[in-house]
Amino acid sequence: MDYLRILCGREEHISLYDQVVLCLEDITVLPDMIEPIFREAGTLNEQLIDKFRFGLLRVQIYSEIHRNMDMEESQKMRYVSEMIERSIFGGLFIERETYVSD
Repeated sequence: MDYLRILCGREEHISLYDQVVLCLEDITVLPDMIEPIFREAGTLNEQLIDKFRFGLLRVQIYSEIHRNMDMEESQKMRYVSEMIERSIFGGLFIERETYVSD
């Protein structure tokens, strides 16, 4: 899966995305990567931190749209992006209340 394309959407590549991709490729590295991701995010200017947050949101939306294709992959993508967003921003930009209807 092209996680970097999902994170970037139609926007520019942010170097922090590379660390998120590592977590998406192998969720077991998330505990080790959460602090470096948090610290690097703290160095971003306001415009880049907004782009980063929308990248995480794109992953969450993509995982929701494609959840019926591969439930395990969808759950992994959602978990990684939500944990990173919560640790950096203190919550989710958009809280999930219901699933997309089938």
